[in-house]
Amino acid sequence: MIIETKIEGFCLRFAKEQDTSLILHFIKELANYEKMLDEVVATEQTLRESLFEKKCAEVIIAEYRNEPVGFALFFHNFSTFVGRPGLYLEDLYIKKEMRGKGFGKIILSFLAHLAVERNCGRMEWSCLNWNEPSIQFYKKMGAIPMDEWTVYRLHGQSLEKLAKQF
Repeated sequence: MIIETKIEGFCLRFAKEQDTSLILHFIKELANYEKMLDEVVATEQTLRESLFEKKCAEVIIAEYRNEPVGFALFFHNFSTFVGRPGLYLEDLYIKKEMRGKGFGKIILSFLAHLAVERNCGRMEWSCLNWNEPSIQFYKKMGAIPMDEWTVYRLHGQSLEKLAKQF
């Protein structure tokens, strides 16, 4: 299903299994931009399994004049305080040459619409502290940084070590 937008020639659609290689390509482009390409261990196989078999997350593909120009990957979390699910945006990426055309804002507004439609109490995401263009972009739309919160992460050997303690 194609989702038309207010920008002529720009549309959105939910990803299908045959988009797996495109999704991985966009993930690597985003990781390269974030100077974290060496941290990408995802493969087409793991993405296919996680996204289309287990349905752990959803992906929106953004197209301009029938060419893929970006993606957003999101999933639902849950707020015990609000008592409802939230929509967590893991990644939003628009190709460098396509930025500044309003595509990112359209994607975020679509995700906000989806969150409201799905009765989510919040929509959240993380942004690298050095990514000033994105920070300003988010603030213009009314997003507020959660400065009093720090993200903690367990991965790799630390995750395995803690799991073995159970």
